[in-house]
Amino acid sequence: MSSTSHDVEHALAYPEPPASPLWHRHGAPARPLTDTEKKRNCELLALAQYTPRPRSPRSTKPRTEAR
Repeated sequence: MSSTSHDVEHALAYPEPPASPLWHRHGAPARPLTDTEKKRNCELLALAQYTPRPRSPRSTKPRTEAR
């Protein structure tokens, strides 16, 4: 089925709704991070990415009995 000019005009008859006011920031902009804060954030990120997370203890029961 091909698109007609009527279909295009109909689609343009309903404009996109305005953006939510929650998308806009009000107030003072955030202050830039200091070099010390940037370094600390990088260290914490690296630690979080490469440190294994503790595993929850496994049940000794088979899965069918644990439910």
